[in-house]
Amino acid sequence: MGRRKPFALARIFTLAASVAAPGLVHAADLLPPPPPPLPPPPVEFAGGWYLRGDVGASIYTTPKLSTVPSPDVVNYYNSDLGGGGFAGIGVGYQFNSWLRGDVTGEYRFSSGFRTNDRIKSQYSTYDENGLRRDHEDHTYETTNGNYSAAVVLVNGYADLGNYYGITPFIGAGVGAAFHRFSGLSESSQISGSYTYPDYPDQGAVGYQNISGGTYKNRMKTSFAWALHAGLSYAVTPNLKLELAYRYLNLGEAGTGVLNCFCGSTLTPIKVKDIEAHDIKLGMRWMFGAPVVAAAYEPPPPPMMPLVRKY
Repeated sequence: MGRRKPFALARIFTLAASVAAPGLVHAADLLPPPPPPLPPPPVEFAGGWYLRGDVGASIYTTPKLSTVPSPDVVNYYNSDLGGGGFAGIGVGYQFNSWLRGDVTGEYRFSSGFRTNDRIKSQYSTYDENGLRRDHEDHTYETTNGNYSAAVVLVNGYADLGNYYGITPFIGAGVGAAFHRFSGLSESSQISGSYTYPDYPDQGAVGYQNISGGTYKNRMKTSFAWALHAGLSYAVTPNLKLELAYRYLNLGEAGTGVLNCFCGSTLTPIKVKDIEAHDIKLGMRWMFGAPVVAAAYEPPPPPMMPLVRKY
């Protein structure tokens, strides 16, 4: 019996181990599989560069006109550049979530330039008998023609947060405007009278005359600056639409000389304080939007091992 007791204890431990082992395997199999590795982060392509395009409508304020070099001789009124439109393109860079800048170029046109003026003049002539005549004329002139401009601006913008996909922004720009006045024609009506100072009792002799002329085409470059305010909306990560208001100061320009039908060459018109209020509709195509990596599929969970039950 003494020899059988150790053998019996060993037999008991062997049976216990064989019964306990399947339970341990089942417990390990019930643990969840380890989490799959994270997908690779989005890859940025071309940094924050973007292309932009804009179209819009303009209303020009009343410019200030004067005659070079005698600004006090001609009195202008009803001066107008009318309305108009523009289209432009540009390239820019998004520095961070709130700061961006771009360089834009655009072509602008108006519905036409027109102005009226009146001139009061006094001068003397001599008749065929050598007698002096003192004239007093009142001239009324109407001028019509075309105005257009090319504008290049360097702009900076501040994006003021994102609200339900809409981002308000403000900005400013500086640059140059290349003005062009073309196809200007002028018609005039002169009402005048003259007297003979040596014969005051003779009275005044009245007359009327109609004349006109054409202005020579001219281009002029001036400093320009702008203020922006608007809203942008992200249609996709790459495409953003903009609706904005812009105040644009185009500086000053001028016409060429007036070739009068009377055979004289008269002074040009200086046009100052050319200002426009613009409504813009634009788009920005972002080259630097995140490029989504290929879809990641985690490996299938390990199969449950077959366990023999006793």
